Amino acid sequence: MGTTVSFTRPDGKTVPAYLAEPERAAGAPAMVVVQEWWGINGQIRGVADRLANAGYLALVPDLYRGKATVEAEEAHHLMSGLDFGDAASQDIRGAVQFLKTRSAKVGVTGFCMGGALTLLALGMTPELDAGVIWYGCPPLEYLDAAKIEAPILAHWATQDEFFPIATIDRLQEKLREAHANFDFHRYLAHHAFANETAVGPGRIPATQYDPVWSQLAWDRTFRFLGRWLG
Repeated sequence: MGTTVSFTRPDGKTVPAYLAEPERAAGAPAMVVVQEWWGINGQIRGVADRLANAGYLALVPDLYRGKATVEAEEAHHLMSGLDFGDAASQDIRGAVQFLKTRSAKVGVTGFCMGGALTLLALGMTPELDAGVIWYGCPPLEYLDAAKIEAPILAHWATQDEFFPIATIDRLQEKLREAHANFDFHRYLAHHAFANETAVGPGRIPATQYDPVWSQLAWDRTFRFLGRWLG
């Protein structure tokens, strides 16, 4: 369904990306999809395809510039080498600006590492119209909540070992103090509950796909996007 494209960041550098287009692409609302720590793989392209099937133009910027892995140790290495501030303010903002040339309304969504980057990008990209976060947040001291203007929907796992729910409670308080427009949902689930590949012997022990919670979260996501992106 998708194709490989490239776009230009605010600083002029070029970023490769995966673009999934809906049947009626002209005038369609758009979404930037931010990868997990694995890189751009079949699963995250599938998220973009899912959005395209629902009528959204979906773009996945390649934050690792062609690198991807199935090994947790290498994924951690790739993530550790990523400049989060640069990725949020340049790669993701550039992706939003690229989509804005085709769509009046553009949102962003991200999973795990991508969820953290989504939150950062919301504070660095005034062009954004909405954001959906899936079980990931940055260290709270790096988040300037006062700069977030777009509405936020977020999905959290109460049994998440990577992003403890106590941290999410503090994040919620920080957003409330900044008068942000946000809606948090907590699920009795583990990290990566919406990743259909987090099953079987190959998964990281602290992750577990849950099809029921995943479907509920996606239903809420599409209602939210319908409201704010049209």
